[in-house]
Amino acid sequence: MAPSRRHLLSLGLRTAGAALASTALTPLAWSQQPSQQPIRILVGFPPGGGTDAIARLLADRLKDELGLSVIVDNRPGAGGQIAAQVLKSAPADGHTLFLTHDHTISILPQVVKKPGFDPSHDFVPVAGFATFVNALAVSSGTPARNLAEYVEWVRQGARRGSVGIPAPASTPEFLVRLLGEHYRLDLVAAPYRGSAPMLADMLGNQIPAGIASVQDFMENHKAGKLRVIGVLGTRRQAAMPDVPTLAEQGVKGFEDMPYYGIYAPRGTPQAFIERFSAAVAAVLRQPDVHSQLTALGLTVGHMSPQQLAEREQAYTRVWKRIIQTSGFQPQ
Repeated sequence: MAPSRRHLLSLGLRTAGAALASTALTPLAWSQQPSQQPIRILVGFPPGGGTDAIARLLADRLKDELGLSVIVDNRPGAGGQIAAQVLKSAPADGHTLFLTHDHTISILPQVVKKPGFDPSHDFVPVAGFATFVNALAVSSGTPARNLAEYVEWVRQGARRGSVGIPAPASTPEFLVRLLGEHYRLDLVAAPYRGSAPMLADMLGNQIPAGIASVQDFMENHKAGKLRVIGVLGTRRQAAMPDVPTLAEQGVKGFEDMPYYGIYAPRGTPQAFIERFSAAVAAVLRQPDVHSQLTALGLTVGHMSPQQLAEREQAYTRVWKRIIQTSGFQPQ
């Protein structure tokens, strides 16, 4: 007697990578399990920030693509370190994933002595979905309209060199250092627990400037509540064509291009990884999703697990050199 479809699905989920595993890669591969357990997407930053907004948009569309509830679980703190530790200890059953950007995966393990996780050992890449750039913005109480004016303004007064960053020992912190060295300014990075509280202080004119991802600043820049005065990368952003790059303003060598990716605990069956990666690709093809992510300042593009791994490794090597050259000592 031929095996039943239910038997094939069960066998496919237990034998990742085998021929029968591909049989399990249907929209019902998760939902036919008796538990009907939702998929949980961990986010290492608080609600209200750019990463949270991206995760909620994708979760909303992925539930239809997968035929199963997809929820966002915010575990803010330490630049994503807490959420990463939760992922490490989660069951490798395809129900817990981690949506994050380069900081947690490529930077944090190099600047923290005991991060509590090793991305290369504890996690497996699932899908990349975008790259982005960081930006320098000033509060409405800071008169500067461009980088040159900001530099001059800082030079003219004491205690003007505080620059907010979403997390300590992050890419933005090193960018603050590099800008300070380039202009011989006394710039001081002021770390926050995510971009949302940093933005709150900028909007309240409690801090004159900040460096974070473009998507963190986008809404308030368009509303005129703060001003983005320079973006990294090799070209202007389509969502903010009026804002010049730092290179256009005389600062070369800042062509940073961070990434967003989704990860699973090591040992997650390949059937789940492939199905979820395919679901992400399908969601990104939806025109309104693509346009919403682009409007947030992202360059949208699906990356397979292998492509995400390669991106991660290349980015880690670049920042390893920068961190070592800066003389920073892991804390």
